[in-house]
Amino acid sequence: MPQQPVVYEYSAGIARIRLNRPEKLNSLSAPMVAQLVELLEQLHHDPQVRCVVLEAAGRAFCAGQDLSERRAIVDGATMDLGEKLDGGLNRVVRVLSDLPQPVVCAVQGVAAGAGASLAFACDIVIAANSASFVQSFAKLGLVPDAGASWALPRLAGRARAAGLVLLAEPLPAQQAADWGMIWNCVDDDVLADHVTEVATTLATRSATGLALCKVALQASYGNSLDAQLNLERDLQREAGFTEFYRHSIRAFFAPR
Repeated sequence: MPQQPVVYEYSAGIARIRLNRPEKLNSLSAPMVAQLVELLEQLHHDPQVRCVVLEAAGRAFCAGQDLSERRAIVDGATMDLGEKLDGGLNRVVRVLSDLPQPVVCAVQGVAAGAGASLAFACDIVIAANSASFVQSFAKLGLVPDAGASWALPRLAGRARAAGLVLLAEPLPAQQAADWGMIWNCVDDDVLADHVTEVATTLATRSATGLALCKVALQASYGNSLDAQLNLERDLQREAGFTEFYRHSIRAFFAPR
């Protein structure tokens, strides 16, 4: 029985999505991308899921697009890469970014091209010390895709984003953490446990509260201060009516 290119597991409010082509460094094939879209769309509407973990099997997180699917170009065939993106990776990034649940990404080894884009689309990225991020598109004469050209300037600033994109050199995980592009960098042997600890913490928080936090952060990129203040007011009003908040206030005033 052939192995599934993407493995799904659920336990105690945490949904785990594991890229599972270790022999190909988890490069993204069309069936793999289609399965990611299907899983993420299902999670969007699952109230039992409180946190999502995106991880990968083997020694690498994701080497990017599976170039074996582009072999026909060698023989002179033409291929509309824009159409491929719209039907595949762009759908993954859109639904991943729209998830109401927080998404924690565990990165080991290389995260290259669209693999790095997937990681940067997550809410909290935790990398092993051995990990690196590389925008390899320029080496192929291509442009960053799957949201990388949107995420990188916001995460690293314009100057660093330009260097990463144009030079296409690997960025060590520790440097990515120092630049504020990812949340944390940990020893390789504790990566899995640390990610589980973070996901478990998030799974105990208010699902509504975390979803509203994500709405506020995403809207801030395009809002003026005045618009953001109004949005915070509206979101806080909604959060303040939840039972989780009422319970938290009761617990605060309860006898110790």
